Amino acid sequence: MKIYDISQEVFNCQVFPGDPVPEKKTVSSIEEGALYNLTTFSMCAHNGTHIDAPFHFIKDGKTVDKIPLEAFVGMAYVAEHSGVVTADDAENIIRKARAQNSESAKRILIKGDIEVSAEAARVFAACDILLLGNEPQTVGPQNAPMEVHLILLGAGVVLLEGIRLSEVTEGVYFLNAAPLNLSGSDGSPCRAVLIDSEG
Repeated sequence: MKIYDISQEVFNCQVFPGDPVPEKKTVSSIEEGALYNLTTFSMCAHNGTHIDAPFHFIKDGKTVDKIPLEAFVGMAYVAEHSGVVTADDAENIIRKARAQNSESAKRILIKGDIEVSAEAARVFAACDILLLGNEPQTVGPQNAPMEVHLILLGAGVVLLEGIRLSEVTEGVYFLNAAPLNLSGSDGSPCRAVLIDSEG
């Protein structure tokens, strides 16, 4: 069994332009004579590797705590791509995933510097996937992310953004990207891992 950590380190992670940057503060230090070390930190729910809940863009959408863990945990398919993901690309990715493992087609992770088009988003949404993951900090165009978010989140597709797949090859894996149980939140950081049972 091989475990791939596909998460960014939090305090040095990528941050979407305009979002708050993660900060940590040492409030107790053994080196300074305290009995123990204690750290506090603050961050945006969408810093680094994180999930988007429908509530992120949809007024009455589900919040993080209302999404079943099944969306974040289970078989997943990693596909490699570069550039804009078209509708044809999305259909091909789903087709390859189903051919290898029908359960993995419910959770699609795309490796590479990609941008999901609205047309591709509609294909993924129509295929009833549970989760779509990508390496950039947002799905869709960075300068106009709303349409793609609305298509996917509106269909109940959870987004896993800011993952790191450089060490992972195309294929089927077991994904655990469970978010923190943040009541009423539009997103959450997570420690996403892929498990290759044959690695």
